[in-house]
Amino acid sequence: MKALLLENIHSDAYDALVAAGHQVETRSGALDEADLIEALDGVELLGIRSKTQVTSEVLAAAPSLLAVGAFCIGTNQIDLDDAAARGVAAFNAPFSNTRSVVELAMGEIIAMARHLTDKNAKMHAGDWDKSAAGAHEVRGRTLGIVGYGNIGSQLSVLAEAFGMRVSYYDIADRLALGNAHRCESLEELLETCETVSLHVDGRAGNAGFFGAEEFARMKPRSLFLNLCRGFVLDQEALREALVSGHIAGAAIDVFPEEPKSQGDKFVSPLQGLPNVILTPHVGGSTLEAQQDIGRFVSAKLIDYAERGATQMSVNLPQVVSQAGGVQISHLHRNVPGVLGRLNSLLADHGVNIDGQTLATRGEFGYVTLSVTGTVSDAVIEDLRALPETVKVRVLPS
Repeated sequence: MKALLLENIHSDAYDALVAAGHQVETRSGALDEADLIEALDGVELLGIRSKTQVTSEVLAAAPSLLAVGAFCIGTNQIDLDDAAARGVAAFNAPFSNTRSVVELAMGEIIAMARHLTDKNAKMHAGDWDKSAAGAHEVRGRTLGIVGYGNIGSQLSVLAEAFGMRVSYYDIADRLALGNAHRCESLEELLETCETVSLHVDGRAGNAGFFGAEEFARMKPRSLFLNLCRGFVLDQEALREALVSGHIAGAAIDVFPEEPKSQGDKFVSPLQGLPNVILTPHVGGSTLEAQQDIGRFVSAKLIDYAERGATQMSVNLPQVVSQAGGVQISHLHRNVPGVLGRLNSLLADHGVNIDGQTLATRGEFGYVTLSVTGTVSDAVIEDLRALPETVKVRVLPS
């Protein structure tokens, strides 16, 4: 198969795909919609990170596309519903870079509490400012974590190891780790914590989630971090809170608009402010994390391409592929009777089913069948002619 990897995905992904026999092209930066459509001609496997947008228009113009791998945590850059409707599987790496993000968050909390960026700038300018004024330990202070998923919960554990008290808020009912305290509302967290770190997901409803009202509720001279999604934060509101002194420091790794390629100009209203750490979306960008992500997502793409496996797909029903024999994978609309019609059709063609696994997810069902007998072109044509069929693939033994 032909694969395209964008945005400097780790070379281990390239090596894995090539070792599996696929033809792989790599490009260093993200592509805009028109360029992506052109580049996807004949491509069956696509690898991206966070900047390339796989829109419905892109999907409509790429009929050969089988799967998209997001070599990151977020998948909001992919139109997942339209991809599913076209039989395009999407995968991500939900765990591989959590430790990298958590370590950056803890490092930035300490750096802000000690005003290390200001001290560093003064030293480079020749100013010896040996003073404890404004510098604090993080031990004994309260960290508020907004979003207690994979990253937020791991940050909770590490922060406690540093002697911090931890409170968290999440719309889902998540079990507290260690001695963490669950807040009943976001307002409770903001009013009781001295440091607030955002770790919410990329759903559209989180746009503009944190703004002037939320900053006003925070304790005076608090610290603030956003290492999740750029569009959840009102940057102008944060600037006003920093300039007024209500917020004592901020660390921001993600932005509503980010340069597409290395070396492109970056502009933010937060530039030039003291005790503000700005990093270029590198929360998960450690060599260890990127290597792990490269291996993990490429393995998912290979498993789907070669065996029809959809474990950990973010948009299709999750099915383990059948072992042995020729395999038919069939993605269909989830309506009553479709599996019976599918099995009857195969029986009419003399195709024996040795094993099958079915899973459903919303409006779609996905079944993999291990079969004996000849799967002729006529069988495939009849399967595709079923009104519920979205995509059919035959995978050799």
